[in-house]
Parts: sequence; C-alpha cells; structure tokens
Amino acid sequence: MREKLDLIRTDALKALEEITDLKALEDLRLKLFGKKGELTAALKGLSELTKEERPAAGQMVNDVRAYLEDMVGRRQQDLGKIALAASLKIETIDVTMPGKRPYNLGHKHPMTLVTDEIKNIFIGLGYEIAEGPEIEEDYYNFEALNIPKNHPARDEQDTFYVEGGYVLRTQTSPVQIRTMENKKPPIKIIAPGRVFRSDETDATHSPVFHQLEGLVVDEGITMGDLKGALEVFAKELFGGGTRVRFRPHHFPFTEPSAEMDVSCFACGGSGCRVCKGSGWIELLGCGMVHPKVLAGCGIDPDVYTGFAFGMGIERSAMQRYNIADLRLLYENDVRFLKQF
Repeated sequence: MREKLDLIRTDALKALEEITDLKALEDLRLKLFGKKGELTAALKGLSELTKEERPAAGQMVNDVRAYLEDMVGRRQQDLGKIALAASLKIETIDVTMPGKRPYNLGHKHPMTLVTDEIKNIFIGLGYEIAEGPEIEEDYYNFEALNIPKNHPARDEQDTFYVEGGYVLRTQTSPVQIRTMENKKPPIKIIAPGRVFRSDETDATHSPVFHQLEGLVVDEGITMGDLKGALEVFAKELFGGGTRVRFRPHHFPFTEPSAEMDVSCFACGGSGCRVCKGSGWIELLGCGMVHPKVLAGCGIDPDVYTGFAFGMGIERSAMQRYNIADLRLLYENDVRFLKQF
C-alpha cells in the first residue's frame, strides 16, 4: 500500500509541474479524487486488508489525499492568476476612446402624459375607470342617449357605419349606458378611449381622436355637484389660479346642459393669441343626465339624478403644452415628441 501511494503522489506532483491550464488541472483532479480516481480506489482497497492493517493504511491514504488536495488547490490559484493576467492584457480598455452610443430611450407620449394625469385626478376624487367596445351597437351610440333616428348626429358625413347595425363609436358615452345597465347607483366612473368621426384631417380635427367622459349617478346629485367637481379638476390640471365658467348649451342626453371654459393658461385671462383675445378657452361639455336616459337604463329618475361630462384629450394636451396643430401629436416626429 505504501509503495502504491508513493507512486501516486510522485506521479501527481510531476503532472502538476507540467500542467499549464485549468482544464488539464481539472482532469488531474478527477483522476485523483473522482469516483473512479486513484485515491478513491485506494480507499476502497482497504477492505482487502486485515483488520490490524486497515487503520495505518487508512491514515496513509488520508495523508496523501490531504497533501495532494492542498497542492492541487495551490496550483489552481497560480493558474488562475496567470489566466487573469493574460485576459487583462488581451482585453485592455483604452479609457481615452469615446464610449459606445447608448440606445435612444423613449418616454411617454404627450397624449399619454395628459391622459394619465386626468385619470389620476379623477381617481383621487373617487371615480372608477370603465371601458367599452370601439365598434358599438347603434342603440348604445345613439338611441340610448336620446338621439333618435332622424337626429343630425346620425348623418353619414359625421359617423362611420359598419354593416349589421354597428358604428365606430362617436363618443365614449355608450360606456356610460352600459355601466348604468349593469350597475346600480351610486355610480361614479370615467370612460377614456378612442372615438371616430368622419372629419377631414386638419390642425384641429382628426377622424380618430380620444375622449374622456365622466358619469355620477346617486340620490340628490345637483348641478352644484357637477360644477364643484369640474372646478376641482380644472385647478388640479391647469393650476390653482385657474377660473372656470359655464355657458348654456344643448346636448340630447343631458338637461340642463352647459359648456365649461377655463381661464387662458397662457395669459391668465387678460387676452392673447392662444385664447383669441377672449381670456377663456373651451374645455368640455357637461350637464345633468336626461331623465329619459336614466329611465332607459332601468334607473328611476324620480329617485336618482346624475351628471355627465366629456372632453377631448387632444384638446387638453394642446392647451396644456401650447400645441397649435393637432397633427403634430400623430406624425411621430421625434424632434417634436422629445420635447415632452
């Protein structure tokens, strides 16, 4: 046993001197200590010795194993240092060279920025977000909103019609109807989304644009609640000094109806090019939900009242960022978009 262990140690030390890379060192380690390694076989061979010979022989095997493990570990450290030095020499970095140009990172579109801000304002006021289909049934887009078949809003010049009694929704108001049909008061929602109207594309019009509408239905809701909520919204969006005014208007699905203006953010109300000298900028339409609309959704108008409002998100973005041409929002010109 001693002669055999001396031979294993001698051969291993000789191999360690000749090894120049970590792969060869790993091969030697497996040859010595692996499951089928020479020292592993020597340990298994102890069973062939007598009971008296085994302790001394076992001690010799363990001594040789510990010694060679130490030598292999030291050689591994030496070869690691050599490999690192060679790698650093090959992969030397010239810190004076210009760096690689990073990827151009994008950011939120101005429409997204304004939409998220408006959503956050109303969510903070206790509203929930509701959604609905963009290809809508004629009933939800018109009839349920108190717009009969002979109403001018149904003109083919204003609406995209789809076969089968469907239309591309002209507003997100159908979401309000679907909500009132499926949820009992109290209701407090906003409905942002894409809408479609057959308009020519110019600086202020597009056949595809975005709206955000709101609806509140409960017992005792008044026009005062509507005005208070929208005034808080305007101040949050445009600043605490913003003033609002309401002008009588007509919408088939609200009665009474109004349009809300905000004081010009550019001049503060004194009159300028942005507000065309009036000091005011039209922001949204609103009003008390028509009793006929409530009744059509299964809500008793003698018990419940509500208010609704709707605004164009593009208009809000243009006012917020003083953008003169709506088309800039959709032309994907990086020179324009990177400002935001």
